[in-house]
Amino acid sequence: MEITPAPASKMRLPRAVWALGFVSLLMDVSSELIHSLLPVFVVTTLGASTLSLGFLEGFAEGTAAISKMFSGVLSDWLGKRKALAVIGYGLSAITKPLFPLAQHLELIFTARIVDRLGKGIRGSPRDALLGEITPFELRGAAYGLRESLDTVGAFVGPGLAIVLMFVFAGDIRSVYWFAVLPAFLCVALLIFGVQEPERKNDGKIAKFAINKNELAKLGGAYWGVVFVGGVLTLARFSEAFLILRAQNAGLHPAWVPLVMVVMSVVYALAAYPAGVLSDRMERRFILMIGTGALVLADVILAYAANIWGVMIGIGFWGLHLGLSQGLLTTLVADTTPEEIRGTAFGLFNFISGFVLLAASALAGYLWEVGGPKATFLAGAVFTSLAFAGMLVVYAKRQKTVR
Repeated sequence: MEITPAPASKMRLPRAVWALGFVSLLMDVSSELIHSLLPVFVVTTLGASTLSLGFLEGFAEGTAAISKMFSGVLSDWLGKRKALAVIGYGLSAITKPLFPLAQHLELIFTARIVDRLGKGIRGSPRDALLGEITPFELRGAAYGLRESLDTVGAFVGPGLAIVLMFVFAGDIRSVYWFAVLPAFLCVALLIFGVQEPERKNDGKIAKFAINKNELAKLGGAYWGVVFVGGVLTLARFSEAFLILRAQNAGLHPAWVPLVMVVMSVVYALAAYPAGVLSDRMERRFILMIGTGALVLADVILAYAANIWGVMIGIGFWGLHLGLSQGLLTTLVADTTPEEIRGTAFGLFNFISGFVLLAASALAGYLWEVGGPKATFLAGAVFTSLAFAGMLVVYAKRQKTVR
Protein backbone atom coordinates (compact mmCIF):
# COMPACT_ATOMS: atom_id res chain seq x y z
CA MET A 1 0.00 0.00 0.00
CA GLU A 2 2.53 2.58 -1.12
CA ILE A 3 0.47 4.47 -3.66
CA THR A 4 0.86 8.24 -3.55
CA PRO A 5 -1.88 9.86 -5.67
CA ALA A 6 -1.10 12.61 -8.09
CA PRO A 7 -2.40 16.13 -7.33
CA ALA A 8 -6.06 16.48 -8.30
CA SER A 9 -6.72 18.50 -11.42
CA LYS A 10 -9.62 20.84 -12.14
CA MET A 11 -11.16 18.31 -14.51
CA ARG A 12 -14.81 17.46 -14.06
CA LEU A 13 -15.99 13.98 -13.28
CA PRO A 14 -17.38 12.24 -16.39
CA ARG A 15 -21.17 12.10 -16.74
CA ALA A 16 -21.09 8.29 -16.58
CA VAL A 17 -19.60 8.49 -13.08
CA TRP A 18 -22.67 10.43 -11.94
CA ALA A 19 -24.96 7.98 -13.73
CA LEU A 20 -23.33 5.01 -11.98
CA GLY A 21 -23.72 6.87 -8.70
CA PHE A 22 -27.45 7.36 -9.23
CA VAL A 23 -27.79 3.73 -10.32
CA SER A 24 -26.36 2.77 -6.93
CA LEU A 25 -28.61 5.30 -5.19
CA LEU A 26 -31.81 3.88 -6.67
CA MET A 27 -30.91 0.27 -5.91
CA ASP A 28 -29.95 1.18 -2.36
CA VAL A 29 -33.28 2.97 -1.80
CA SER A 30 -34.95 -0.31 -2.75
CA SER A 31 -32.60 -2.66 -0.91
CA GLU A 32 -32.30 -0.66 2.31
CA LEU A 33 -36.05 -0.12 2.53
CA ILE A 34 -36.22 -3.91 2.79
CA HIS A 35 -33.03 -4.52 4.74
CA SER A 36 -33.77 -1.92 7.43
CA LEU A 37 -36.84 -3.91 8.49
CA LEU A 38 -35.55 -7.40 7.67
CA PRO A 39 -34.10 -8.30 11.12
CA VAL A 40 -37.42 -7.40 12.78
CA PHE A 41 -39.38 -9.18 10.03
CA VAL A 42 -37.27 -12.35 10.31
CA VAL A 43 -37.05 -12.51 14.12
CA THR A 44 -40.48 -11.12 15.06
CA THR A 45 -42.86 -11.80 12.18
CA LEU A 46 -41.39 -15.12 11.01
CA GLY A 47 -40.16 -16.22 14.45
CA ALA A 48 -36.55 -17.08 13.53
CA SER A 49 -33.62 -16.83 15.98
CA THR A 50 -30.82 -14.26 15.95
CA LEU A 51 -28.42 -17.11 15.19
CA SER A 52 -30.48 -17.89 12.07
CA LEU A 53 -30.35 -14.22 11.17
CA GLY A 54 -26.56 -14.21 11.54
CA PHE A 55 -26.21 -17.22 9.23
CA LEU A 56 -28.70 -15.74 6.75
CA GLU A 57 -26.80 -12.46 6.54
CA GLY A 58 -23.40 -14.09 6.47
CA PHE A 59 -24.36 -16.66 3.85
CA ALA A 60 -26.02 -14.00 1.70
CA GLU A 61 -22.96 -11.77 1.77
CA GLY A 62 -20.71 -14.76 1.20
CA THR A 63 -22.72 -15.59 -1.92
CA ALA A 64 -22.24 -12.03 -3.13
CA ALA A 65 -18.51 -12.27 -2.52
CA ILE A 66 -18.07 -15.52 -4.45
CA SER A 67 -20.04 -14.23 -7.43
CA LYS A 68 -18.07 -10.96 -7.33
CA MET A 69 -14.86 -12.92 -7.83
CA PHE A 70 -16.09 -14.80 -10.89
CA SER A 71 -17.91 -11.82 -12.42
CA GLY A 72 -14.74 -9.74 -12.11
CA VAL A 73 -12.66 -12.40 -13.84
CA LEU A 74 -15.34 -12.85 -16.49
CA SER A 75 -15.45 -9.11 -17.19
CA ASP A 76 -11.67 -9.15 -17.82
CA TRP A 77 -12.00 -12.18 -20.07
CA LEU A 78 -14.93 -10.86 -22.12
CA GLY A 79 -13.82 -7.25 -22.08
CA LYS A 80 -17.43 -6.31 -21.26
CA ARG A 81 -18.27 -4.87 -17.88
CA LYS A 82 -21.59 -3.07 -18.41
CA ALA A 83 -23.49 -6.17 -19.57
CA LEU A 84 -22.58 -8.05 -16.39
CA ALA A 85 -23.57 -5.03 -14.30
CA VAL A 86 -27.00 -4.95 -16.00
CA ILE A 87 -27.51 -8.67 -15.31
CA GLY A 88 -26.55 -8.18 -11.67
CA TYR A 89 -28.84 -5.22 -11.06
CA GLY A 90 -31.61 -7.01 -12.96
CA LEU A 91 -31.39 -10.09 -10.70
CA SER A 92 -31.64 -7.92 -7.60
CA ALA A 93 -34.64 -6.08 -9.05
CA ILE A 94 -36.68 -9.23 -9.71
CA THR A 95 -36.25 -10.43 -6.09
CA LYS A 96 -37.96 -7.39 -4.56
CA PRO A 97 -41.55 -8.69 -4.89
CA LEU A 98 -40.56 -11.92 -3.11
CA PHE A 99 -40.03 -10.23 0.26
CA PRO A 100 -43.63 -9.04 0.82
CA LEU A 101 -44.91 -12.39 -0.47
CA ALA A 102 -42.81 -14.48 1.96
CA GLN A 103 -44.63 -16.54 4.59
CA HIS A 104 -41.64 -18.62 5.70
CA LEU A 105 -37.91 -18.11 6.21
CA GLU A 106 -37.13 -20.31 3.20
CA LEU A 107 -38.48 -17.77 0.69
CA ILE A 108 -36.69 -14.92 2.47
CA PHE A 109 -33.51 -16.99 2.29
CA THR A 110 -34.00 -17.59 -1.45
CA ALA A 111 -34.78 -13.94 -2.18
CA ARG A 112 -31.86 -12.71 -0.11
CA ILE A 113 -29.43 -15.11 -1.78
CA VAL A 114 -30.57 -14.22 -5.32
CA ASP A 115 -30.47 -10.51 -4.42
CA ARG A 116 -26.90 -10.85 -3.12
CA LEU A 117 -25.99 -12.97 -6.15
CA GLY A 118 -27.09 -10.02 -8.27
CA LYS A 119 -25.02 -7.70 -6.12
CA GLY A 120 -22.03 -9.97 -6.57
CA ILE A 121 -22.39 -10.18 -10.34
CA ARG A 122 -22.57 -6.40 -10.73
CA GLY A 123 -20.07 -5.29 -8.08
CA SER A 124 -16.64 -6.05 -9.51
CA PRO A 125 -17.43 -5.16 -13.15
CA ARG A 126 -19.04 -1.88 -12.03
CA ASP A 127 -16.08 -0.94 -9.82
CA ALA A 128 -13.62 -1.80 -12.59
CA LEU A 129 -15.71 0.16 -15.11
CA LEU A 130 -15.70 3.19 -12.82
CA GLY A 131 -11.91 3.10 -12.68
CA GLU A 132 -11.71 2.97 -16.48
CA ILE A 133 -13.99 5.93 -17.17
CA THR A 134 -12.26 8.19 -14.60
CA PRO A 135 -8.86 9.95 -14.91
CA PHE A 136 -6.36 8.83 -12.25
CA GLU A 137 -6.23 12.35 -10.79
CA LEU A 138 -9.96 12.16 -9.97
CA ARG A 139 -10.18 8.50 -9.02
CA GLY A 140 -10.57 9.05 -5.28
CA ALA A 141 -13.32 11.60 -5.90
CA ALA A 142 -15.12 9.25 -8.33
CA TYR A 143 -15.18 6.29 -5.93
CA GLY A 144 -16.05 8.62 -3.06
CA LEU A 145 -18.95 10.10 -5.05
CA ARG A 146 -20.34 6.67 -5.89
CA GLU A 147 -20.12 5.68 -2.22
CA SER A 148 -21.86 8.92 -1.18
CA LEU A 149 -24.72 8.57 -3.68
CA ASP A 150 -25.04 4.89 -2.86
CA THR A 151 -25.32 5.85 0.79
CA VAL A 152 -27.86 8.60 0.13
CA GLY A 153 -30.03 5.76 -1.08
CA ALA A 154 -29.14 3.86 2.05
CA PHE A 155 -30.77 6.51 4.25
CA VAL A 156 -33.60 7.50 1.89
CA GLY A 157 -34.72 3.85 1.87
CA PRO A 158 -34.95 3.46 5.67
CA GLY A 159 -36.42 6.99 5.96
CA LEU A 160 -39.15 5.99 3.54
CA ALA A 161 -39.62 2.78 5.53
CA ILE A 162 -40.26 4.79 8.72
CA VAL A 163 -42.92 6.92 7.03
CA LEU A 164 -44.57 3.91 5.41
CA MET A 165 -44.55 1.95 8.70
CA PHE A 166 -46.72 4.70 10.20
CA VAL A 167 -48.91 4.94 7.10
CA PHE A 168 -49.55 1.19 7.09
CA ALA A 169 -49.71 0.82 10.90
CA GLY A 170 -46.63 -1.40 11.12
CA ASP A 171 -47.57 -3.76 8.26
CA ILE A 172 -44.11 -4.64 6.95
CA ARG A 173 -45.43 -6.57 3.96
CA SER A 174 -47.27 -3.49 2.63
CA VAL A 175 -44.14 -1.37 3.12
CA TYR A 176 -42.03 -3.85 1.18
CA TRP A 177 -44.03 -3.36 -2.05
CA PHE A 178 -42.62 0.18 -2.34
CA ALA A 179 -39.14 -1.29 -2.93
CA VAL A 180 -40.07 -2.59 -6.38
CA LEU A 181 -40.20 0.63 -8.47
CA PRO A 182 -36.75 2.15 -7.67
CA ALA A 183 -35.11 -1.23 -8.35
CA PHE A 184 -36.43 -1.35 -11.92
CA LEU A 185 -35.71 2.37 -12.50
CA CYS A 186 -32.10 1.63 -11.54
CA VAL A 187 -31.77 -1.00 -14.27
CA ALA A 188 -33.24 1.35 -16.88
CA LEU A 189 -30.80 4.15 -15.94
CA LEU A 190 -27.83 1.80 -16.25
CA ILE A 191 -28.94 0.56 -19.67
CA PHE A 192 -29.59 4.00 -21.17
CA GLY A 193 -27.38 6.30 -19.09
CA VAL A 194 -23.94 4.63 -19.06
CA GLN A 195 -21.78 3.99 -22.11
CA GLU A 196 -18.86 1.60 -21.71
CA PRO A 197 -15.56 2.89 -23.13
CA GLU A 198 -13.66 0.91 -25.70
CA ARG A 199 -11.12 -1.38 -24.08
CA LYS A 200 -7.50 -1.00 -25.17
CA ASN A 201 -6.50 -3.74 -27.58
CA ASP A 202 -2.79 -4.51 -27.72
CA GLY A 203 -3.25 -7.63 -29.82
CA LYS A 204 -3.20 -10.04 -26.88
CA ILE A 205 -5.92 -12.66 -26.44
CA ALA A 206 -7.90 -12.15 -23.25
CA LYS A 207 -7.36 -14.86 -20.65
CA PHE A 208 -9.56 -16.24 -17.92
CA ALA A 209 -7.28 -14.77 -15.30
CA ILE A 210 -7.51 -17.14 -12.33
CA ASN A 211 -4.10 -18.72 -12.88
CA LYS A 212 -0.69 -18.41 -11.33
CA ASN A 213 0.87 -16.20 -14.00
CA GLU A 214 -1.98 -13.70 -14.12
CA LEU A 215 -2.33 -13.46 -10.33
CA ALA A 216 1.41 -12.82 -10.05
CA LYS A 217 0.80 -9.48 -11.77
CA LEU A 218 -1.19 -8.19 -8.80
CA GLY A 219 1.85 -7.52 -6.59
CA GLY A 220 2.50 -6.85 -2.92
CA ALA A 221 0.78 -3.46 -2.73
CA TYR A 222 -2.51 -5.00 -3.88
CA TRP A 223 -2.29 -7.87 -1.37
CA GLY A 224 -1.61 -5.33 1.37
CA VAL A 225 -4.95 -3.67 0.53
CA VAL A 226 -6.65 -7.09 0.56
CA PHE A 227 -5.21 -7.90 4.00
CA VAL A 228 -6.35 -4.63 5.56
CA GLY A 229 -9.79 -4.92 3.97
CA GLY A 230 -10.16 -8.49 5.23
CA VAL A 231 -9.28 -7.69 8.84
CA LEU A 232 -11.62 -4.69 8.85
CA THR A 233 -14.42 -6.86 7.48
CA LEU A 234 -13.86 -9.37 10.28
CA ALA A 235 -14.42 -6.51 12.72
CA ARG A 236 -17.35 -4.99 10.81
CA PHE A 237 -20.02 -7.69 10.70
CA SER A 238 -23.50 -7.25 9.20
CA GLU A 239 -25.33 -3.99 9.99
CA ALA A 240 -28.30 -6.18 10.97
CA PHE A 241 -26.67 -6.34 14.41
CA LEU A 242 -26.79 -2.55 14.68
CA ILE A 243 -30.55 -2.76 14.21
CA LEU A 244 -30.84 -5.47 16.86
CA ARG A 245 -28.68 -3.40 19.22
CA ALA A 246 -31.00 -0.41 18.84
CA GLN A 247 -34.05 -2.58 19.44
CA ASN A 248 -32.27 -4.09 22.46
CA ALA A 249 -31.81 -0.53 23.81
CA GLY A 250 -35.55 0.12 23.58
CA LEU A 251 -36.14 1.52 20.09
CA HIS A 252 -39.73 0.93 18.95
CA PRO A 253 -40.00 -1.37 15.89
CA ALA A 254 -41.60 1.42 13.83
CA TRP A 255 -38.45 3.52 14.35
CA VAL A 256 -35.95 0.72 13.70
CA PRO A 257 -35.11 2.00 10.16
CA LEU A 258 -33.74 5.14 11.86
CA VAL A 259 -30.62 3.09 12.60
CA MET A 260 -29.77 2.87 8.90
CA VAL A 261 -30.71 6.52 8.39
CA VAL A 262 -28.26 7.72 11.04
CA MET A 263 -25.47 5.45 9.85
CA SER A 264 -26.02 6.28 6.19
CA VAL A 265 -26.27 10.06 6.62
CA VAL A 266 -22.87 10.13 8.33
CA TYR A 267 -21.50 7.67 5.73
CA ALA A 268 -22.75 9.79 2.82
CA LEU A 269 -21.45 13.06 4.28
CA ALA A 270 -17.99 11.58 4.87
CA ALA A 271 -17.40 9.43 1.75
CA TYR A 272 -17.09 12.05 -1.00
CA PRO A 273 -14.93 14.53 1.00
CA ALA A 274 -12.72 11.61 2.05
CA GLY A 275 -12.32 10.61 -1.61
CA VAL A 276 -11.50 14.16 -2.70
CA LEU A 277 -9.02 14.52 0.17
CA SER A 278 -7.38 11.21 -0.76
CA ASP A 279 -6.56 12.67 -4.20
CA ARG A 280 -4.50 15.33 -2.42
CA MET A 281 -2.74 13.35 0.33
CA GLU A 282 -1.74 9.79 1.19
CA ARG A 283 -4.80 7.56 1.14
CA ARG A 284 -3.59 5.24 3.90
CA PHE A 285 -3.55 8.03 6.50
CA ILE A 286 -7.29 8.62 5.99
CA LEU A 287 -7.88 4.86 6.20
CA MET A 288 -6.15 4.78 9.58
CA ILE A 289 -8.46 7.52 10.89
CA GLY A 290 -11.45 5.52 9.67
CA THR A 291 -10.17 2.41 11.46
CA GLY A 292 -9.91 4.36 14.71
CA ALA A 293 -13.54 5.46 14.24
CA LEU A 294 -14.63 1.81 14.10
CA VAL A 295 -12.84 0.98 17.36
CA LEU A 296 -14.65 3.87 19.02
CA ALA A 297 -17.99 2.78 17.53
CA ASP A 298 -17.61 -0.78 18.84
CA VAL A 299 -16.72 0.37 22.36
CA ILE A 300 -19.65 2.79 22.51
CA LEU A 301 -22.08 0.16 21.22
CA ALA A 302 -20.80 -2.36 23.74
CA TYR A 303 -21.35 -0.09 26.76
CA ALA A 304 -24.17 2.29 25.72
CA ALA A 305 -26.90 2.35 28.38
CA ASN A 306 -29.66 3.95 26.29
CA ILE A 307 -30.76 4.55 22.72
CA TRP A 308 -28.94 7.91 22.51
CA GLY A 309 -25.63 6.23 23.25
CA VAL A 310 -26.39 3.54 20.69
CA MET A 311 -27.13 6.19 18.05
CA ILE A 312 -23.79 7.90 18.75
CA GLY A 313 -22.03 4.56 18.27
CA ILE A 314 -23.93 4.00 15.02
CA GLY A 315 -22.83 7.46 13.87
CA PHE A 316 -19.16 6.54 14.39
CA TRP A 317 -19.80 3.27 12.53
CA GLY A 318 -21.05 5.34 9.58
CA LEU A 319 -18.01 7.61 9.84
CA HIS A 320 -15.75 4.57 9.58
CA LEU A 321 -17.57 3.42 6.45
CA GLY A 322 -17.29 6.85 4.87
CA LEU A 323 -13.57 7.06 5.54
CA SER A 324 -12.73 3.51 4.45
CA GLN A 325 -15.00 1.88 1.87
CA GLY A 326 -14.46 4.19 -1.08
CA LEU A 327 -10.81 4.42 -0.15
CA LEU A 328 -10.31 0.66 -0.23
CA THR A 329 -11.86 0.39 -3.71
CA THR A 330 -9.71 3.30 -4.87
CA LEU A 331 -6.60 1.54 -3.57
CA VAL A 332 -7.56 -1.64 -5.41
CA ALA A 333 -7.84 0.35 -8.65
CA ASP A 334 -4.55 2.15 -7.91
CA THR A 335 -2.57 -1.03 -7.35
CA THR A 336 -3.74 -3.10 -10.34
CA PRO A 337 -3.29 -2.95 -14.14
CA GLU A 338 -6.40 -2.33 -16.21
CA GLU A 339 -6.40 -5.68 -18.00
CA ILE A 340 -6.90 -7.65 -14.75
CA ARG A 341 -8.67 -5.01 -12.68
CA GLY A 342 -11.96 -6.93 -12.72
CA THR A 343 -10.13 -9.96 -11.34
CA ALA A 344 -8.49 -7.81 -8.67
CA PHE A 345 -11.83 -6.43 -7.51
CA GLY A 346 -13.31 -9.91 -7.65
CA LEU A 347 -10.63 -11.41 -5.40
CA PHE A 348 -10.82 -8.48 -3.01
CA ASN A 349 -14.60 -8.81 -2.71
CA PHE A 350 -14.45 -12.60 -2.48
CA ILE A 351 -12.02 -12.55 0.42
CA SER A 352 -13.93 -9.77 2.18
CA GLY A 353 -17.22 -11.63 1.70
CA PHE A 354 -15.82 -14.91 2.99
CA VAL A 355 -14.57 -13.08 6.07
CA LEU A 356 -17.99 -11.41 6.45
CA LEU A 357 -19.64 -14.83 6.42
CA ALA A 358 -17.46 -15.91 9.34
CA ALA A 359 -17.83 -12.55 11.10
CA SER A 360 -21.65 -12.49 10.92
CA ALA A 361 -21.94 -16.09 12.11
CA LEU A 362 -19.52 -15.33 14.97
CA ALA A 363 -21.46 -12.17 15.84
CA GLY A 364 -24.70 -14.16 15.97
CA TYR A 365 -23.10 -16.78 18.22
CA LEU A 366 -21.58 -14.20 20.57
CA TRP A 367 -24.93 -12.42 20.78
CA GLU A 368 -26.65 -15.67 21.75
CA VAL A 369 -24.15 -16.57 24.50
CA GLY A 370 -22.93 -13.16 25.72
CA GLY A 371 -25.33 -10.52 24.44
CA PRO A 372 -24.50 -7.38 22.47
CA LYS A 373 -21.58 -6.42 24.72
CA ALA A 374 -19.60 -9.53 23.78
CA THR A 375 -20.35 -9.03 20.08
CA PHE A 376 -19.17 -5.44 19.87
CA LEU A 377 -16.15 -5.87 22.16
CA ALA A 378 -14.95 -8.66 19.87
CA GLY A 379 -15.31 -6.23 16.96
CA ALA A 380 -13.24 -3.66 18.85
CA VAL A 381 -10.45 -6.19 19.40
CA PHE A 382 -10.25 -7.15 15.71
CA THR A 383 -10.33 -3.51 14.65
CA SER A 384 -7.54 -2.65 17.07
CA LEU A 385 -5.42 -5.40 15.56
CA ALA A 386 -5.99 -3.94 12.09
CA PHE A 387 -5.09 -0.47 13.34
CA ALA A 388 -1.91 -1.73 15.01
CA GLY A 389 -0.92 -3.54 11.83
CA MET A 390 -1.31 -0.37 9.77
CA LEU A 391 0.75 1.60 12.30
CA VAL A 392 3.58 -0.92 12.06
CA VAL A 393 3.54 -0.90 8.25
CA TYR A 394 3.39 2.91 8.17
CA ALA A 395 6.30 3.22 10.63
CA LYS A 396 8.43 0.81 8.56
CA ARG A 397 7.71 2.74 5.40
CA GLN A 398 8.60 6.07 7.04
CA LYS A 399 11.86 4.56 8.28
CA THR A 400 12.65 3.28 4.77
CA VAL A 401 11.95 6.71 3.26
CA ARG A 402 14.36 8.37 5.71
